[in-house]
Amino acid sequence: MGFCAAARSFRVPPVDMGALRGRVPLAAAGIGCASVAGTSLWRSSSSPSLRSIPFACLGISTQMGIKEAVQTEKAPAALGPYSQAIKANDLLFVSGVLGLVPETGKFISESVEEQTEQVLKNMGEILKASGASYASVVKTTIMLADLKDFKKVNEIYAKYFPLPAPARSTYQVAALPMDARIEIECIATL
Repeated sequence: MGFCAAARSFRVPPVDMGALRGRVPLAAAGIGCASVAGTSLWRSSSSPSLRSIPFACLGISTQMGIKEAVQTEKAPAALGPYSQAIKANDLLFVSGVLGLVPETGKFISESVEEQTEQVLKNMGEILKASGASYASVVKTTIMLADLKDFKKVNEIYAKYFPLPAPARSTYQVAALPMDARIEIECIATL
């Protein structure tokens, strides 16, 4: 059981972050974040003794929040001020991918099936350029112009991701860039 899990079982006094900062700069210690746990942390009560006592869980990292942009010409260039993907520690965050042909910057077709196939090919190139693969994807988010395309997309999507399939969310959205029929983003492990 880790410190944070164990701390939930016991009443732990609050951590004085000011005192901690005075001894060792947080950045120098490699502390990535301090998070406060507890659902009733600031529950209002007339009696101070009935209030929950907050405590902090400090995550210590050996790397200092390193992030690296990933770019490949084998996938469409970003359409705005964002990266195709970002490597951060042991994770890869792939931006939303459209069904554009990298060489032309135009959609493969108006068909949701063909756009889905192209989206997944483009995503595969970004994953490969990052040192990842479809097998390392842990979460995807699919945005559809029309949720009625859900079944068609599932049939194509299933061909790309080995079991266990990644966790996934699918939404119908009001509009997608360039009037795309589908956009998919993902998170993978490295």
